[in-house]
Amino acid sequence: MVSFAGQVVVVTGAASGIGLGIAQAFHDAGASVVLGDVRQDALDRAGAAFSDRERLAFVPVDVRDAAAVANLVAAAEQAFGAPSVMVANAGIVPNASVVHMDVSEWDAAIETNLRGVFLSCQAAARSMVAHGTRGRIVTISSIASHVGRLGASAYCASKAGVEMLTKVLAMELAEHRINVNAVAPGVIEIPQRATEPSARRTNAEFRAALIEAIPWGRYGQVDEVAQSVLYLCSPAAEYITGAVVPVDGGMDTGWTHMPYSSHQR
Repeated sequence: MVSFAGQVVVVTGAASGIGLGIAQAFHDAGASVVLGDVRQDALDRAGAAFSDRERLAFVPVDVRDAAAVANLVAAAEQAFGAPSVMVANAGIVPNASVVHMDVSEWDAAIETNLRGVFLSCQAAARSMVAHGTRGRIVTISSIASHVGRLGASAYCASKAGVEMLTKVLAMELAEHRINVNAVAPGVIEIPQRATEPSARRTNAEFRAALIEAIPWGRYGQVDEVAQSVLYLCSPAAEYITGAVVPVDGGMDTGWTHMPYSSHQR
């Protein structure tokens, strides 16, 4: 395991799911970690996921609010020092067809998933440039950025925007030697903690169809996403910037559920 001792890491949407897994992985690797989330109750529960509370800070933040995001980065600076890593993970997953979607659902997805990532990256980049930090920024995209799904127009559009934002930001920050990359998870199994309310949103038929579309034949695990993020923030990834790394068991390789078109030898 690469050590992140002495580094300051900020993770948004960090109170549960993939965000919490990323925060745990960095903490286990020795980093000081600031967990930001809009849900104060979830932040309170997140503390139970750690064996100790050293090198941790929990900050309520609405990533749609520029002042709140700036405060998150300032809180990290005050608690531990200037951040060297920002993981812009916060996001929501609305589910409605375009015909039936209320405009407020569209706005919520774009404002959280795209505006929120922009503001998080901007605040982190400003801090890194001001302190001369050769930092790492990782956005959390999704294979939904280029694989459409019924009922997910706002989500897919927002994640496509995240990937292009990542590429442009990588270009702009290259002169400061700040790496900017995206991780695009596929279908990830989120462990249900006893202290968390149930979040099951999909039916058995949908879950079975997902498994059929994954060449690896299983859901991904939160730690597999987290370790990909850690890799992109490690010295081994010094020459990687502007990349989108899929963590999806091959789900975006093509029509994996289709049989061979002819007999194979």
